[in-house]
Amino acid sequence: MAAVVALESLLAAQTLWHAGRTASLTTDGEPTGHVELDALLPQRGWPRGALTELLLPADGVGELSLLLPTLARLSRRGAPIVLVAPPYLPYAPAWQAAGVDLMQLEVVEAPPRDALWAFEQCLRSGACAAVVGWPLQADAAALRRLQVAAGSGACLGFALRDRAQADNPSPAALRLEYRDGGAGAGAWRVRKCRGGPSPAQPFVPALR
Repeated sequence: MAAVVALESLLAAQTLWHAGRTASLTTDGEPTGHVELDALLPQRGWPRGALTELLLPADGVGELSLLLPTLARLSRRGAPIVLVAPPYLPYAPAWQAAGVDLMQLEVVEAPPRDALWAFEQCLRSGACAAVVGWPLQADAAALRRLQVAAGSGACLGFALRDRAQADNPSPAALRLEYRDGGAGAGAWRVRKCRGGPSPAQPFVPALR
């Protein structure tokens, strides 16, 4: 009987998904700033206290535009935002124009061997509202530590990774993969999401 109780507890907490059972949808996600994307996600936004993976064919396909509405909103609340080992130095005027309070933005420069550790520590600290990292060396165990750290620190974690990792299992609560549609158009496909099956419909950002 104890095993049954434990299993039901896991199902209730949405830690385990039961095939054929419709998950109860929660709407306590952090709004992404993109209405159409929020409508696709079971939690109606980024999962709080969890890791989100963005799987990219290359840098600069619109991944920061996807995150900036949320990062800007959080920073204006006075909440610290941290970028860990970004591949390029952030262009401050562009971030400011997007509404980010630069006083709340921190950039951590670290070599690949230290970047994963720094990413985990920032997530776990409890001092950050969101942490964005570019982990180059992250296996399933490392990603699990990041997921646990985000939960411990009640932090939004975003791991920007190569799309070549898309077919590898991941403990991240949410995984979005960018697919290029040609002519500068592209879409984000939800490969995995907490709280329900992945929607078949992709999210197509509005052209700016």
